[in-house]
Amino acid sequence: MGTLTRETILAVQDLPVKTVAVPEWGGDVFVRSMTGAERDQYEQALMMSRTPDGKVNIANVRGRLVAFCSVDENGKRLFEDADIDALGAKSAIALDRVFAAASALNGIGEKDVQALGEPSAAAGAASTSS
Repeated sequence: MGTLTRETILAVQDLPVKTVAVPEWGGDVFVRSMTGAERDQYEQALMMSRTPDGKVNIANVRGRLVAFCSVDENGKRLFEDADIDALGAKSAIALDRVFAAASALNGIGEKDVQALGEPSAAAGAASTSS
């Protein structure tokens, strides 16, 4: 394996897509890995809706992830941020089916969501004196 160049890295199609059967909705959904910018936006949205005690508010976390990862045949998002609440009102079984695929494609687990509510190691290191 050789050293990568800027051009090589930018040309790679590295956003895998998985087809998920959702019988409750009457068909299949394409689920795509998020881009780095989308992942940052997803995490920022979770962090901005903290509970009064400072914890990350994971209300409608399934609807949010499904909105970010459901795409059409061209890889374009099916849902806008304004659709997140409407998605959260859909069947829990169907939503969880798509959420599970999106979580797996994006390497998102419960520990990742919990970690958003904790101070980062970088922030802790920045506040220490040397």
